Amino acid sequence: MTAATHSTLFPQVPDSADAVLEGLDPEQREVATALHGPVCVLAGAGTGKTRAITHRIAYGVRAGILHPSSVLAVTFTNRAAGEMRGRLRQLGAGGVQARTFHSAALRQLQYFWPKAIGGAMPRLVDRKIQLVADAAAACRIRLDRGELRDVTAEIEWSKVTQTVPADYAPAAAKAGRESPRDPAEIAQLYAAYEDVKRERSVIDFEDVLLLTVAVLQDRHDIAEQIRAQYQHFVVDEYQDVSPLQQRLLELWLGERDSLCVVGDASQTIYSFTGATPDHLLDFRTRHPGATVVKLVRDYRSTPQVVHLANGLLAQARGRAADHRLELVSQRAAGPEPVYAEYTDEPAEAEGAARRIRELVDSGVPASEIAVLFRTNAQSETYEQALADAAVPYQLRGAERFFDRPEVRKAGIALRGAARFGGNDSLLDDVVDLPSQVRAVLSGEGWTTQPPAGSGAVRERWESLAALVNLAQDFAAARPAATLADLVAELDERANAQHAPTVQGVTLASLHSAKGLEWDVVFLVGVAEGMMPITYAKTDEQIEEERRLLYVGVTRAREHLHVSWALSRSPGGRPSRRPSRFLDGLRPGSTATAGRTAAGGAGGIERGIPGTRGSAPKRAQRVPARCRVCGRTLTDPGEMKLMRCDDCPSDMNEGLYERLREWRADQARSSGQPAFCVFTDRTLMAIAESAPEDERELARIPGVGMRKLTRYGADVLAICAGQSLAESTDQD
Repeated sequence: MTAATHSTLFPQVPDSADAVLEGLDPEQREVATALHGPVCVLAGAGTGKTRAITHRIAYGVRAGILHPSSVLAVTFTNRAAGEMRGRLRQLGAGGVQARTFHSAALRQLQYFWPKAIGGAMPRLVDRKIQLVADAAAACRIRLDRGELRDVTAEIEWSKVTQTVPADYAPAAAKAGRESPRDPAEIAQLYAAYEDVKRERSVIDFEDVLLLTVAVLQDRHDIAEQIRAQYQHFVVDEYQDVSPLQQRLLELWLGERDSLCVVGDASQTIYSFTGATPDHLLDFRTRHPGATVVKLVRDYRSTPQVVHLANGLLAQARGRAADHRLELVSQRAAGPEPVYAEYTDEPAEAEGAARRIRELVDSGVPASEIAVLFRTNAQSETYEQALADAAVPYQLRGAERFFDRPEVRKAGIALRGAARFGGNDSLLDDVVDLPSQVRAVLSGEGWTTQPPAGSGAVRERWESLAALVNLAQDFAAARPAATLADLVAELDERANAQHAPTVQGVTLASLHSAKGLEWDVVFLVGVAEGMMPITYAKTDEQIEEERRLLYVGVTRAREHLHVSWALSRSPGGRPSRRPSRFLDGLRPGSTATAGRTAAGGAGGIERGIPGTRGSAPKRAQRVPARCRVCGRTLTDPGEMKLMRCDDCPSDMNEGLYERLREWRADQARSSGQPAFCVFTDRTLMAIAESAPEDERELARIPGVGMRKLTRYGADVLAICAGQSLAESTDQD
C-alpha cells in the first residue's frame, strides 16, 4: 500500500551512481540530478515523488556530491520517514537522516538542552487531552468529550501558528476559525493548560518545535553547530508545512539555499491544523534562482480514474487551484468509475460489503481493497456490514501493528529462536528462513489455513500471517539471510512504524488515507452534508473538501466505486443528494460553471541565472567590535552586549531588574519559558544601551522584528521610566 510503485519489497542495491538514475522518467531524472541551489518539485498524485527525491539523495551520495550525514530529509509521519529510510538503504545511501519535523527537533533539543538551558529536560507528554481536562477543571469550565477534543485542537493550532493565549481571539477571527466555545474561554483554557504543564514540568509536541526555534534564535553558537552538521535539506509534503515548521526550517538553513521541497497544493487537506500551501506556492518568489520541476505522469491510476480526478479540480477555485497539475495516466485503460445510489446508509454499507465479497471471491486480495469515508463515525456501519459478509478488515488509525499483543509476543518468540535456535526442537527439521518463521509462529497460533469468519481470532491470525509473508519476501531478496537478520529488520520496521501488509480490507478516513493506494477503492457517503461536510461554510473550506475528495479518488489504481445514500436511516426521508463535486462528472448530472485552471503540463523551469536565496539579498556581515576596547568579538554572548565580558559595564541595574520583572510577567501570561521572551544577555544589552526609540532598540542583537512588534512598546516605556499603565494611557 505504499506510494507509486509495485517494485519488489527488497530490491537489489544499484551498483553505481548512474545505476541509481536508471528507470527514472525525464522529469524525475531532473529532480535526481538537480543537487545544487533551491529546487521545488510540484508532484501530482501517483507521479512517483518519493521515488524522485530518494533517488536524488541516493544519486548525490553515491556520486560523492553529498555526504550522507550532512543530509536531513524531513516529512510528516513516522511511516513516511521510515519508508524513506528504507528506500535510501535499498539504494545504497544508508546513514542519511530521514525524520519527521518533531523527531528531528526533539533529537536536537535533547542534545543541546544542558548547554542551552541547563538541568533536566521536562518530560514529553504523548496526549494533551487529560491536561486540557485538568486546565478546564482549574478554570471551573465543564467540557464534554467532544469539546475536550475540539479545545485541544484549538490549542494545537494556536501553537503551530505561534499564537499566544492573549492573541487567540483576534487570530482565530482573522483565520476564519469557528471556535468550539467563546474565544475568550478558549484563550483562558489555553493559558491554564500552559500553567498546568509548567507546574508538572512537562512539555507537549508543539513545545518541542517552539523550544527548538527559541534556542536556535537566541543561541547562535548552537545554530551554527547544527548548520555545520546538516548542509542539505529535503522537505516532503511541503504543502502541509505550518508557520512554526517553516520558521524551524529557516533556522536550520541559515543563509544557505541548499534546499529541495516537494509538494502538491491540490493535496492540501490539513489547513485546520495550521498547515498552509503558501510556502510551496511562494517558493519561487522567495528563491528567484530556484529550479521548478513538475511531475504529472501518473503511474498509479488508470486513465479513467485520472480523468475523474482532473475533472474534480477543473471546477476548483482559489490559489491552490490556479497551480493545479493536469495528471496524465501512464497505465493501460481500465473500467469506468462506478456510481451507486442507495436508500439509506445501512443499505449503502451492505451494497459495498456485497461487492467486496464478490471481489475477494474472484481472487482480489482483501489487502488491495479500501473503504474510505469522510468521518470516523461512519466506520461502525461498514465494520458490521463486512463482518456480516465474512470479509476480514483492518481499521487504519487504530492500534499500531507493532503494538498489537500477538505481534509483540511473536517478536519475542522469533528473537529467542534466533538466539537459541540450536536448542529448539521446533527448528530441527527446517532449514530455510520462511520455514523457520512458520515453525516458530505455529507455536503462537499461526496455521496454514485462516480461521473461519472474522473477529479477534481472525485478526490475530492476519497479524501473524503478515509476518510470515514478510519473511518470505525478505528471504527471496536475501537468500543468505538468517533469523537474526529478519529480527533486525523487524526491529527497524517497528522503530519506523513501517508495518507489513495485513490481509484485510482497509477502513479509513480520507485524511488518514493520504499517501496510500489500493487496487480497489470504495468512496462512500459522497453526499451533500458529508462531502462537503456540513460545517464547511467559507469558500476556502469548501475547496479543501473538494481537495479531500480528490485525494480519495487518486488512491485508486484501477477500480473506483463512488456511492451515497438518500437518507441516514431505514425509513428516513430521502432528502439527501449526491455531492455537488460530482456535478457534470457522474452520469446524468449537469456540470457547474467551471474554468480551465493554470498549471497543467509537467516540465522544468530554470531559475533566474545568477540569483540565489531569498530576495532581496541580505547585507554582508561586518565584524562586531567591543564598544569599550575595540576588540573584534566572536563569542555570541559578547556580541549581544557589544563588549567583552571583562570590559567595564555601564548597565543601569534598576532598569535591568524592572526588565526582568516585566519578562517574568510576559512568560507567565504567554505560557513560555522566560528566555523565549528575551534572554538574560539581551536584557543586559537593553539595560546598558537604554534605547530611546524603536530604531535604537532594533539594533540590539536578540531583538528581531517579531519581538520588536510584540514587546517594543513595553520595553521602550520601561527604559523611559514609565509604568506600563502610563504608556497605555498615553497611547
